[in-house]
Amino acid sequence: MTPDEQVVQDTVAWLERAVIGLNLCPFAKSVHVKGQVHYAVSQATHASAFREDLIQELKDLVALDAKVRDTTLLIAPRCLEDFLDFNDFLAEADQVLEDLELDGVLQIASLHPHYQFAATLPDDVTNFTNRSPYPTLHLLREDSIDRAVAAFPNPESIFEVNIQTMERLGVQGWQALGVGATVTAASLAEPNMASSAHEKPKN
Repeated sequence: MTPDEQVVQDTVAWLERAVIGLNLCPFAKSVHVKGQVHYAVSQATHASAFREDLIQELKDLVALDAKVRDTTLLIAPRCLEDFLDFNDFLAEADQVLEDLELDGVLQIASLHPHYQFAATLPDDVTNFTNRSPYPTLHLLREDSIDRAVAAFPNPESIFEVNIQTMERLGVQGWQALGVGATVTAASLAEPNMASSAHEKPKN
């Protein structure tokens, strides 16, 4: 298994054990089970190159039928390790959506191993609702979000329920899930020569 394949495996484990396992996103299970989640590992080592990968993944997503690819997780294991840098990049990501005239068609959500909500301390367990193994952008279809929300009772309660879930679980409970990164920076020092996108590994 290559380092990038391991990055995808870590991300899938996080999705299954945390996002779906803790029901942090009630809409995730359906697309996961149907194989409609695309995992793309960026080779970028700086923000400008990651921006180019984002552009390509947005174009690829909108070009495909939702039944084939409903959503994309664009993972950046080689850059934007600092959450503040990652947070700053989100403004660029939103600008990319506008430049591609995809604002209102696609949406970008952010996930990061050191994610921190405003007015919280770094070790606040509620931050873990948005903590992924690696810096990640979640590319979503607005239509899919609308359909999912329409079918879900009280979607506005999801955030509050997630906070309660994390407070019950605690930091130790989260760590027990085993959903962190297993690929070290050293193993990623030499970028893979393969394509930047890797689908979910076959079992």
